[in-house]
Amino acid sequence: MSTKWVRYQQGERQGFGQLDNDSINCCSGDMYGVSQLTGESLALDKVTLLAPCHPTKIVAMWNNFHELAEAQNLTPPEFPFYFIKPQSCVSTQGAEIIHPNGYDGRLIYEGELGVVIGKTCKNISRENAADYVLGYTCINDVTAIHLLFKYDAFAQWTRAKSFDGFGVIGPCIAELDTPESLVIKTFVNGEERQNYPVSDMFFSPLDLVCLISGDMTLEAGDVIACGTSLGVKTMKPDTTVEVVIDGIGTLTNYYKPDGE
Repeated sequence: MSTKWVRYQQGERQGFGQLDNDSINCCSGDMYGVSQLTGESLALDKVTLLAPCHPTKIVAMWNNFHELAEAQNLTPPEFPFYFIKPQSCVSTQGAEIIHPNGYDGRLIYEGELGVVIGKTCKNISRENAADYVLGYTCINDVTAIHLLFKYDAFAQWTRAKSFDGFGVIGPCIAELDTPESLVIKTFVNGEERQNYPVSDMFFSPLDLVCLISGDMTLEAGDVIACGTSLGVKTMKPDTTVEVVIDGIGTLTNYYKPDGE
C-alpha cells in the first residue's frame, strides 16, 4: 500500500501526516525531506484538509493526449505546451468553486493527474526524474472558458485559468511507482463524464518532469498538471465535480455561481 500524504488544519494548528483510511497519522519534520511519525492519530472528520502541497507554481499542460488531439484535429506536439497557474489560485478538497466577479461566462472542469515535485530540480535526466517526485495527486483545472479566446490579440490562458480557487488539488499526494497505469475519471453530479488513461499521454509524467526542468527550476511542492482528455464540459449551477484516480483518491468540489 502506497504512502499518502495530507496537510490538515485543526483549529489554529496546521500539520501534515500520512492518510490511513479514515484517520491521519501525524508527522513532524519536513514532508519533502526527513519526517517522523509522532504517534498521534487524528480522525479525518475532525480536521479540515488543506491542499496537500503549497506550490510556488502549477505548470499545466495543453494538448497532451492522443485521443483528444485526434478528436480536435490537433497537431501532435514536439515538446510540452504549457501555461502557468499561480500559487494564489490553489484550492483543496471540499472547497466551493467560486464564480469570478466581473465574468459572466461559463466555467469548465478538467479532471487531471498532478505530479508533485519532492525536491528542487533543474535540467534533470529522464532516468533520474522519479527521484525528484514526491508523488501524485488529483487536479481540477477550472477554466473561465469564454474568456480564453475572447481577445484576438492575445489568448488569455493565464487569466482564464488563474482566478482564486481555479487550481483545485487533493485530497492527498500518493507515492506511486507506476503512474503510467493510472486512469483519470471525472463525475459530474454522479454521472461519469471523463475516463481516460495516463498511458495515452504524448509526454508521460516523468517525461514532463525531465523536459520542464530543462526550461525552469522546479521547487519542492510545485505541481505539474498533466493535461486533460475528452469529456470536458461547462459546469451548470449546483454542480458537484469529483475527480477520481484509483490509487490516489477522490477530489470533490461544489460549484454554485456567486449570488445564487
